Amino acid sequence: MTEKFAYDPRAKAHLAVLDGWRGLSILMVLAGHMLPIGPKAYFLNEAVAAAGMAIFFVLSGFLITTTLLRDQTVVTFLIKRLFRIVPLAWTFIAFVLIAPGRPMDIVVANLFFYANLSQYYLRYAPHFWSLSIEMQFYMFIALIVSVFRRKGLYLLPLCGIAITVARVWRGTTVGVTTFDRVDEILAGAMLALLLSGRKPVALGKASGAASALLIVLLLAGTQQYVRHTVPLLAYLRPYFAAGLVGLSFGYPHSGYRRVLESKILRYFATISYALYVVHPITYAGWLGSGDRTERYLKRPLSFLITFVIAHLSTRYLERPSTDFGHRLAARYKASHISNASA
Repeated sequence: MTEKFAYDPRAKAHLAVLDGWRGLSILMVLAGHMLPIGPKAYFLNEAVAAAGMAIFFVLSGFLITTTLLRDQTVVTFLIKRLFRIVPLAWTFIAFVLIAPGRPMDIVVANLFFYANLSQYYLRYAPHFWSLSIEMQFYMFIALIVSVFRRKGLYLLPLCGIAITVARVWRGTTVGVTTFDRVDEILAGAMLALLLSGRKPVALGKASGAASALLIVLLLAGTQQYVRHTVPLLAYLRPYFAAGLVGLSFGYPHSGYRRVLESKILRYFATISYALYVVHPITYAGWLGSGDRTERYLKRPLSFLITFVIAHLSTRYLERPSTDFGHRLAARYKASHISNASA
């Protein structure tokens, strides 16, 4: 028996399966950073966190490209993205800056999202490398669409392949600079373009086995020992993550999809950005002190603090700022249409 699926980027219906992946990816990142996963010598924490980030980046590229396939109004796109990302990021940086002695060049690099290029990281904010890549991608894709309109989006697969080839040439299996990692976002863009306007495709039971295989390959491509011995898996990591997300659009009545579309993962997706931004401070100081056993005995408290802060931030900071950004973008678009028709 087969299932059918079709993905139409012009449709505004929310895809719950993407929320499921976003929720799952942030849980993988938190687990990799905050829990002991297997013997330390196997570097499984690093593998799980990196696999979660790969999925997160693929989702970002997929959704941003889908948005711009529907509407190429670049200014409204940038307004919405900036009001979504910047308020919490800058609030977090301001909190981190309470501690004295922060060099101004490091502060500026984090405020304007190029810390990953200089590797100037604030204490408690080493994860801002990923926000830097996200923001740089937003600016790049906005420039491409400004110049070439919708057709410019079809340059993204070429860019993604070029980045991967360059990684292979340099022997870079994983990294935090833009040219070491942005092919994960571009793989998501490729997926959006691949599925755009396609007729329904029949998927069989083999798709479930293919998804399981991709999960194994994705984790293998992020594990340190495997990266060094079979680097090809690391080079293909972006495409394993994109394939995993793409396959999940099929067999909608499976238990696999029901898990991804569950309310709990949807909730985690809703607060995922705040979870990602705030989590490093919740295992700092006293909560991160002591030997291994003591630190992990405190970790449930760190998780509780992380989720409480993320919930409050999402409700009282991100949601109002995002709504304001959408209103501002709508006013700009209405004004632009009015002026064009005058």
